[in-house]
Amino acid sequence: MSILVVGSVAYDTVETAREKRERQLGGSASYFAVAARGRGPVRCVGVVGADFRAEDLELLSRQGADTTGIVRTDGKSFHWSGRYHADMIERDTLATELGVFAEFQPEIPPAWRSSEYLFLANIHPALQLHVLDQMDGPQLVALDTMNLWIETTPEKLHEVLARVDILLVNDGEARQLTGLRSLARAAEAIARMGPKRVIIKKGEHGALYFGVDSVLAVPALILDDVVDPTGAGDSFAGGFMGALAAAGADRNSKEAVFRQAMLDGTATASFCPEGFSVEGLLAMTDESYARRLQALRGMMIP
Repeated sequence: MSILVVGSVAYDTVETAREKRERQLGGSASYFAVAARGRGPVRCVGVVGADFRAEDLELLSRQGADTTGIVRTDGKSFHWSGRYHADMIERDTLATELGVFAEFQPEIPPAWRSSEYLFLANIHPALQLHVLDQMDGPQLVALDTMNLWIETTPEKLHEVLARVDILLVNDGEARQLTGLRSLARAAEAIARMGPKRVIIKKGEHGALYFGVDSVLAVPALILDDVVDPTGAGDSFAGGFMGALAAAGADRNSKEAVFRQAMLDGTATASFCPEGFSVEGLLAMTDESYARRLQALRGMMIP
C-alpha cells in the first residue's frame, strides 16, 4: 500500500537553551516520511532549491521514501528559523524564507496518482485542491492545515474539507475553524464540513480522536529530555498514516483500526523531540518502539 505525502522539504534553523543548529533537515514531508518507518512506500512530492544537500535526499531514500517527486529548481530552499523558550513549548519564529516553495505547484507523477493513501500536509488549500484533482480516488485522505489558512482562505479550505476523510488540527485551530469553545462540539461541526474523523492535537497533553461513533483521548508519553520539538506533529501524522497503510485501512474500516493508529502515531511522535531534526526518529528501533507502545497502553489502561 503506497502513501503519497505532499508538503514541504526544507531547512530549519533551531535555537534552544542548550544549542543552535543551522539549516538542518526539516519540512512536513521530511518528518512524515521518516516517521512512517518504511510502512509505505512513502512517495514524497515537494520542491527544493539548488542549495539542497544531496545527502539529505539520500537520507530520506534510505528510510524508504521515494524522492523522485521532489523537484529541484533554481533558487533557495524553504528555510524556517525559530527560537524555543525555556519550557520547550512556546517558540518565536525569527524568519520564514519561502524561497522556491513560494512558487510550488505540486504535480503528481502519473504512476503515483493511484496511491491508496494521501496525506496533504500544511500547504495552501488551493494547492491541496490541485493535488486532489490529480488523484485517481485514494481510499483514504488526511489533511493538515493551520490558522493562517483558516483566517485568510476559508472558502478554499472548506472546499478541501468537503473532499477529505480525516482532519488533523490543534485545539486552537479547531476552535477558530468552528467558532466553538467545546472541542466535542467543534469536532461535530468539522465532521459536518466533510471529514468524518477529526484528530485534535493538544501538544504535551496528547491528542483527541473523534471518530464515526467513538471518542478516544490519547496522552502524550512523558519524556526524560526534550531536545527539539520541531516536527512532532508531522511525525505523528507519519506514524498514524503508516499504521493505517500497514493495516490496509480505508474510510469504511472499523473504528478499532483508527484507534490503534492513534497509539502508533503517538508512540512514533514521542521519538521526534529527543533529537534535533529527524535524529530522534532515526534512533527509533522496533524494540524501542514496542516499549513506547506498551508504556502508552499502560498509561491508558493500568
